[in-house]
Amino acid sequence: MNLVGEAVENRQGRTDEHGRRRAAEQIVCEKPAHQHSQPAEKEDPGQFAGDGKAEEAAEILEELINLMDLDVSVEIRSDAERIELNATGEDSGRVIGKKGATLDALQFLINKMVNRFPEARRHVIIDSGDYRERHDDGLVSMAKRQAQRAVNEGKVITLQPMNARDRRVIHMSLAKFEGVSTMSQGEGTRRRIQIIPARRRR
Repeated sequence: MNLVGEAVENRQGRTDEHGRRRAAEQIVCEKPAHQHSQPAEKEDPGQFAGDGKAEEAAEILEELINLMDLDVSVEIRSDAERIELNATGEDSGRVIGKKGATLDALQFLINKMVNRFPEARRHVIIDSGDYRERHDDGLVSMAKRQAQRAVNEGKVITLQPMNARDRRVIHMSLAKFEGVSTMSQGEGTRRRIQIIPARRRR
């Protein structure tokens, strides 16, 4: 089981005996005795701070980080459309996880919790340093290299399986790349992108 799964399971163990609340909606204000994360610092409160979503998201992330026993601090940046939480510190690598898997899991979970009601939804992005920017830059560079290869060799290039977010980055990066088109094929975790040259060699 991964770190996020263990943290959520630990939270489930603290639900009341009647099970009247889902664990994902039971974030409490008190912190465990082994608290490591620093209080969230607002870099830009902005005019949307009054809805409380940024603070709620940071509070949830801090508790999950504490349950995962990680030493990081959380900073908030937010605007009308999105909330960005930046988790940095000694255990940043563990917050990121393999290929960003832990960041993605935390982001998915916190978005579900903060946006559980349809009114005034704001997308939550979980990052650590500039990991997502560096990761996306790497994807774009790789995609363009493979697209040029597809053009030069006149054959379809099939990339390794990747998650929906990474596939979207590649589709967008090659949307205006001359001489190729892209499409996804496969199911679930085996879904991958094909880069298709306009002219194929026989």
